[in-house]
Amino acid sequence: MQSSPLKKEHLNKLEGYGINNMALDACLCLRFEAGETILQEGMPIIYLMFVVIGKVKICSTAKNGKDLVLCYYISDGIIGDLELMTNTYDATAGIIAITDFECIALPFQKYAIDLKNNLAFLKRLGSELSMKLLRISKNYVVTTLYTGEERLCSYILQASHNGIFNDILTDVSCSIGMSYRHMFRLLNQLCTDGVLDKRDNGYIIVDREELLRRAPGAYV
Repeated sequence: MQSSPLKKEHLNKLEGYGINNMALDACLCLRFEAGETILQEGMPIIYLMFVVIGKVKICSTAKNGKDLVLCYYISDGIIGDLELMTNTYDATAGIIAITDFECIALPFQKYAIDLKNNLAFLKRLGSELSMKLLRISKNYVVTTLYTGEERLCSYILQASHNGIFNDILTDVSCSIGMSYRHMFRLLNQLCTDGVLDKRDNGYIIVDREELLRRAPGAYV
């Protein structure tokens, strides 16, 4: 993780959340490399994070050590909003950077009260929480009602970056609700059909249009 002072573009982004009359001297820009853990589930939340650019996966870890991916953020939104509004000071899920990731970090406890009294911020926050709820609902429908291939294709579209899918396959099988063996057969079939190409660094998406066609429930 690297930190630096806020720039003008960061202040402009915060202004979109109605945060323009607060003393922001304690705020930072944080940068994480792909693969870095941003938050560990159950650990204290130090910062409320406003996504600037990048992609992360939000996951919950079971006692057996496997991760269930809950959702993805793509270059937008707030991390820590749920904890802020429920007065929870420990992370309710783990967050891992899929790509290089940049965010604006506001010290959580320092600004919590002021943010909750900021009507413009609360209005924007309510809108974003509603969108997250819609996304979670759609993902639940995909997991429950769609075929294994459709679930896998939808997951690949969400988890890929620059046309490469290289997530941990054991976690993928848990997240889409199928056995590892069956998921691996589906991946091999997608390669045989020319949709994916297996490489040392993961699976290359060769035919994105066909992948989209096979994932009618995808939310990307």
